[in-house]
Amino acid sequence: MTSRSGRKGTGAGADEILPWFIVGAAALVGLVFSGVWLGGTLGAAVSGAGWNPPPFSLSTLTALTREGPGELWPAASPGAVVAGIAVLFGSGVALAVLALLAVRRRLSKPAGLAGRRELAAMLPKGAEARARELRPALAKQKRLDPDDTGNLLGNLEPNGPELRSSYEDVELDLMAPRSGKSTGIAVPRVLRARGSVLLTSNKADVYSVTRAERERTGTVWTFDPQGIAHTPRRMWWDMLADAGTIEGARRLAGHFVAAVNDDASKRDFWISAAQNTLTALFHAGNRGGRTVSDVLGWLADPADRTPIDLLNDANMTALADQLRGTIQGAVETRDGIYETARQCAACLLDPAIAAWVTPDPKVPQFRPERHALSRDTLYLLSKDGGGSAAGVIAGLADSVLRAGVVAAERQGGRLEPPMTAVLDEAANVCRISDLPDLYSHFGSRGINIVTLLQSYRQGSRVWGEAGMDALWSAATVKLLGAGLDDADFVEKVSRLVGEHDVSTVSYSRSKDGRSRSTSYRLERVLPADRIRALPKGTALLLATGVKPALIRLRPWYKEPGAERIQAAAQAEMQAITARAAQEVLK
Repeated sequence: MTSRSGRKGTGAGADEILPWFIVGAAALVGLVFSGVWLGGTLGAAVSGAGWNPPPFSLSTLTALTREGPGELWPAASPGAVVAGIAVLFGSGVALAVLALLAVRRRLSKPAGLAGRRELAAMLPKGAEARARELRPALAKQKRLDPDDTGNLLGNLEPNGPELRSSYEDVELDLMAPRSGKSTGIAVPRVLRARGSVLLTSNKADVYSVTRAERERTGTVWTFDPQGIAHTPRRMWWDMLADAGTIEGARRLAGHFVAAVNDDASKRDFWISAAQNTLTALFHAGNRGGRTVSDVLGWLADPADRTPIDLLNDANMTALADQLRGTIQGAVETRDGIYETARQCAACLLDPAIAAWVTPDPKVPQFRPERHALSRDTLYLLSKDGGGSAAGVIAGLADSVLRAGVVAAERQGGRLEPPMTAVLDEAANVCRISDLPDLYSHFGSRGINIVTLLQSYRQGSRVWGEAGMDALWSAATVKLLGAGLDDADFVEKVSRLVGEHDVSTVSYSRSKDGRSRSTSYRLERVLPADRIRALPKGTALLLATGVKPALIRLRPWYKEPGAERIQAAAQAEMQAITARAAQEVLK
């Protein structure tokens, strides 16, 4: 009895499917016949036989099946008829494939992310409207260059349009190595910048691609004390000029301390005392009109009273007394403080590095206050690790940024055109200790700053957990690219992206018939494993006040004019290689 019931159920299912099978087969035959009828008629017409379509009827279908296409278009060559049919079916298949790919790409975008409506302020029209509000100089121009309206972030996945942040935004980008930081962010920002440019890096890739293009806009200054690009020295910067005030001297000393202190949250007695000593010596050098070489001499000989005398002559008696107290203290303590200070400033012992911050009448002097108001470009290149010039690089970068703030205040609050600062490898070669505190302030002054890090943890090692949290909060635009392997951070981002309702349809069958029910559950928009597995060239966009979005970066080599830039980059790399070979021979 059970077996009979099972066979009955199977037969009922077949009876339900059979009518649909017949309808589908009839539709397929009709579609194929329509394609042959139209394609053959077009092929015959193109070959010169004229537009003579056969009757669209069952008898024509029968003749086509028995006799072939030649029976329906006797005046045309069989080859032309077959070619017309093939072209029509080929076009149909191509369109179907394109439609399928478009649907697949649309379905591949996770539900719950921002679309065009949510990102209206970043679309071309919204970006132009914001640019006219932020930059009064553009208000009277009828048509704006897209690069005048904001920074190109990329294209909204899956099929555009392009998205731009405003020049008021400040950006933090976290991406693993070889995930598109240079090609999709650093290089395009430098090439598209409207005002002055500051770039820090530990490689010559961005420099080699952008240098020739930036020379078309203004003067290019290359600060390369360790020979990253093997460029000859054609500039010098007065490092002690920023030590004219105690605050400036302390900031300068802080850059050298940060360059050797791996964790900003852990500052022991020796590190703090070394910064105080460097502050006093840098300020004494500035007030006395001395050079970096003099400061190094004072560090080497704690008994030298010259810096104390210079501070007293400048009426800086409190600072002079503090330095005297350090020198006259216990020998072990004094030597420990001075040795720590010497380690912090050890890079200046290299004459090749010290020459870049020592007055030289043979080459031009770089002046940060002039750079902020220009359309020039400053490349700051340094190696990682021990012996690097990271302290000098951070000091010069900080000087340029602060000069930009001063210039903006003198212009009424905002730089015009905006300054672009790309701090690539900021955790390695540009450790500005209070960068998180200054970040939001830069945006309000027309200084569009982008900090590039390999991971959240890398930033925490430099600025501490609290400092990195502050930097994350201050950034109004954040791009998270491929290769983020920090499980805790990725989980945190997944929670920030949020959850959405997912519907589940279930069917049931009873003696009263079939029923359909829908239930809902909350599910992560982007689980942690999916964020970690973001494809190269894509990034998760987190902008203030906007739902997260998925974008595709726009590498410079896929943009108009890439051939010219590529040729110039190859020539620059060849020149770098040649200079490196000459240095080896020397």
